[in-house]
Amino acid sequence: MTPPPEDPPSLIGEDDRDAAVQRLQEAYAEGHISHEEMDEGLDQVLTAKTHSELVSALASLPEQNAGTTSTIAAVSGRIKRRGTWRVPRVLKVESAFGRVHLDLSRAVIEHPVVDIELRIGTGKAKITVPRDAIVDVEGLRNGWKDTLYRARRRSGPGGPRIRISGAMGFGRLKIRHARR
Repeated sequence: MTPPPEDPPSLIGEDDRDAAVQRLQEAYAEGHISHEEMDEGLDQVLTAKTHSELVSALASLPEQNAGTTSTIAAVSGRIKRRGTWRVPRVLKVESAFGRVHLDLSRAVIEHPVVDIELRIGTGKAKITVPRDAIVDVEGLRNGWKDTLYRARRRSGPGGPRIRISGAMGFGRLKIRHARR
């Protein structure tokens, strides 16, 4: 009797590779690994072809901190954050009816990448990002109106990457860079 054929190794995609690179960079920024360990890990991640190779490249990293996710939710009314406030690594914003205004221009952003996940039924949303931020809205689905965002021509190095994902039902998202 012949043994059953083995499953072929599962190949990784660019999203998996990008997430692994981000995880290494965050571990380095938080002081969990040295510069040399980050270089070695990046080399392994960038040359990995299968999930098992990717997992072994990240095996020495500490577990990701689940405490860096916060949720702001309201059924109706306004959700507003502005001034000096600490932005978590992952921010989930849920609003069935109402307006959302997130002003990150003077917020304390401790992470090189911030993920904002929107779940908005109806109403407008406005996000003001720091002047040097890089904004990614690829993961956002709009049900009715397009997102209003014009990328800056010149973003300085070192600014945070703000990734906005989720779904907007009937409403519009407006994103702008702070003027100062």
